[in-house]
Amino acid sequence: MNGQASPLRIGIIAGEASGDTIAADLIRAIREQEPDALFEGVAGPRMIDAGCTSLYPMERLSVMGLTEVIRHLPGLLAMRRALRRHFLRQPPDLFIGVDAPDFNLALERSLRQRGIRTLHYVSPSVWAWRQYRVRKIAASVDCMLTLFPFEARFYRERQVPARFVGHPLADLVAEEVDQGAARAHLDITHGGPLAALLPGSRVSEVKRLAVPFLQAAAWCHERRADLHFVVPLANAACRAAFDEARATVGADLPLTLVQGQGLEAMAAADAVLLASGTATLECMLLKRPMVMAYRLSALSYRLARMLVKTPFYSLPNLLAGRPLVKELIQHEVTAENLGRELLALLENPVRAGDLSREFAEIHKELRRDASHSAAQIALQMTSRGN
Repeated sequence: MNGQASPLRIGIIAGEASGDTIAADLIRAIREQEPDALFEGVAGPRMIDAGCTSLYPMERLSVMGLTEVIRHLPGLLAMRRALRRHFLRQPPDLFIGVDAPDFNLALERSLRQRGIRTLHYVSPSVWAWRQYRVRKIAASVDCMLTLFPFEARFYRERQVPARFVGHPLADLVAEEVDQGAARAHLDITHGGPLAALLPGSRVSEVKRLAVPFLQAAAWCHERRADLHFVVPLANAACRAAFDEARATVGADLPLTLVQGQGLEAMAAADAVLLASGTATLECMLLKRPMVMAYRLSALSYRLARMLVKTPFYSLPNLLAGRPLVKELIQHEVTAENLGRELLALLENPVRAGDLSREFAEIHKELRRDASHSAAQIALQMTSRGN
C-alpha cells in the first residue's frame, strides 16, 4: 500500500460503452500499483468487472438526441445532485470524469470548489466548436487528459492544465494487420481488389450516405468488374436502412454484408469509403487508404459552418495537420466524386503505400500505453504516484 494507512478512494463516472471500456482499463492500471484502491460512481459492466461499485446504472447517462435528453433531464439533474451530496459526504482522494462532459464537468466543478481534486479523461471537442466551454473546463478540472496531441496543445495555449496520454485504440491495434486473416474471418473468398463501404454507425447517417455510396460502388464496378465490396452495418436498423437504399439504387453489385465487425471489414479491404467520425481513426490505425464523406441536412450544415472551427473533418487530417485523406463535403458527395477517388486509391499502389507509411507514423505517436499513462497521472494527483 506504499505506506498508506487507508486504501485509495476514487470516484469515477462514465456515460456510455466507450467510456466504460476506457474507465475499466484505467481502473485496472491503477490497481496494479494500488491493489486495494476503492472505486465507486456510475459504472458500466466492464468497470464493474474491474471492481468499481456502481451507485447508478450507466444506462441512465446513455441518452442520445435532444428530445431524449429533455425527457430525461429531471432525472439526470436529480442523479447529479445525489452524486454531489454523496461525494461531499465521503470525499474521494480523486474524482475522475470519463467523457460525458455535459454531465461530468458540472459535477467536477462542484467537487473541485469544495477541495476535491478532479481529473477529466477524454476531452470534449472544444477545439472544434463551442470554444467558450474552455472557461467552464478550466474551473472544473485540475487536469484534462487528452487522446490526441493537438488537444493538449489547445488547452495549454489557454492555460488549462492538460496531458496527452495517447489513444487506447492505438494500443490495441497491431502495427501490422493481416489482410488475408481478416478476409478469412469474414468468409470473403474473393482474391481480387476489395473495397469497404462504411456509410455510418447511426441510422440517420446510413440514410444520408448509403445511396451515394452504392452509386459510387456501381460507378467503380462498371470500370473494374473484378472489384468486390464489403459493408459492415452496426445493427439491424442500419441494415434495414441500407437495404432500402439498395432497392432505390437497384444496382446488382457483388456485396458482402456483415453485422458490426467494422475493424475486420476495413482490415480486409484494399481501400475504404467511409463516413466521418471515429471510423476514420480506426481506418488510419489499420493503415488502409480512405475517402471520407461528410453530409448533413441543409440546415444542420449551415449551422455547422457557423459553429465548427476546424480546418478538417477527418481525424487523420487533424492529426497530420494537412490533407492526407480526401474529404468530400456536402454537395461534393456524389457518385462520380466518391467513385473516382476510391478507384484512384485502388489503382495507385504508390499512393496507397505513401498513406500507409504516413498513418504508421501517426499510429506510433498515439501509441503511448494510454491506460498506464493516465493511471500514473491520477496517482501523482493523489500523491501516491512515482
